Amino acid sequence: MADRDPCDAIYGPGKALCTREDSGSRPGAGGEGGVTDGATVTVRELADDLIAKIKGLVAPGHTWAPERADSWVYEQFLWLGQHLAVAIFVCVVVVCGLTAWQGVPRLRQMGASTGWTLAAVAGMASVPGVVMLLNRAVSEAFTIMFSSDEATLFGAISKDMEDAADKENPLALLIIFSALVVSLAFAVLVFMTRQIGILVFVCMAPVVLASLARGGDTGAVKRWAGRLLGLMFAPFALLLVSPFVEMARGALVVDSVLLIAADALMLRMIFHGVPYFGPRIARGARSLVEARTNSPLARAVVRAGAPTVYEQENKPRGPRTVDTPGRAVNQDRGVLFAAYGIPKAERPGRLTAQSAAANRAREAADSAVRIQARNAARNTANPPANPPANP
Repeated sequence: MADRDPCDAIYGPGKALCTREDSGSRPGAGGEGGVTDGATVTVRELADDLIAKIKGLVAPGHTWAPERADSWVYEQFLWLGQHLAVAIFVCVVVVCGLTAWQGVPRLRQMGASTGWTLAAVAGMASVPGVVMLLNRAVSEAFTIMFSSDEATLFGAISKDMEDAADKENPLALLIIFSALVVSLAFAVLVFMTRQIGILVFVCMAPVVLASLARGGDTGAVKRWAGRLLGLMFAPFALLLVSPFVEMARGALVVDSVLLIAADALMLRMIFHGVPYFGPRIARGARSLVEARTNSPLARAVVRAGAPTVYEQENKPRGPRTVDTPGRAVNQDRGVLFAAYGIPKAERPGRLTAQSAAANRAREAADSAVRIQARNAARNTANPPANPPANP
């Protein structure tokens, strides 16, 4: 009886690996290489698999957003949103009817609520199709880019790994490939977060759009649309780092740094929405024109396009807080509750001895500046009398 090959009992990708190890083609199995060579090849294959997974997440063949409004996942939330919009509209009509003696203002409010209710119901049915079309357009764009251009970030990483495989130091390659695998795994988590976020925001659409029925309050809808667009267009952060890919040609360490930078940009767009640089760019263009030309017409045009705005803060003094993802979620929740007329429960403040001492030390400098300015203004308004001259 002939000896059976032990690899015949293995199915799937593991069979090819077993066959390669028995044939001695793997560097660490045939004695030609060492353990480091085999580990380097394994880590490189893992990096290739992660790149393939990332490309599949960036340009998926199907999306998690329902294609039509009659999808079972979206149908439940659509029913909830429509009934919620009708309930809010009925409440507004009842309030207007109870206070009908006020006349035109209440009638105008009822008409606005009617129009916004119809717009909310129409928007609930159109959201799944719009999200589906946007996601399909982004997927097709990145599919064409990945297959036709090697100047993309992942194409450059694959090419650099092939070029680096011929180098003499396998230990350095193992360390570099391991760092690259860690950054690629983080990128996979970012794209998985994006896919789940798209599903969550699409399912939230009816509940958010129903808030329009309450007098056309668009605050919650703007926040929701900004976060959803940030999720949809987050992969375009890869295009922002593409100019640096050519400069980093052949350097896997720089490729890993660029990948981490792209992941940070995508996380920013996922949690905070699409960045809006319009006013900042307009002010920069105005400063550039005013510094380069003395033409009154050009100065008048740029001043009309980017007028000077003086902002006055009415918030209490203290250090400014950065809009972190946790604060962004808390703000969005407060805006949504406000759209439905639900008061937001404020967190009670706690004053400890350390915080009181820090607040006192922080305000000491401001108090000294105010006292000095007050004394200077008093001396200017009431100058001291000239002393009498000596005889």
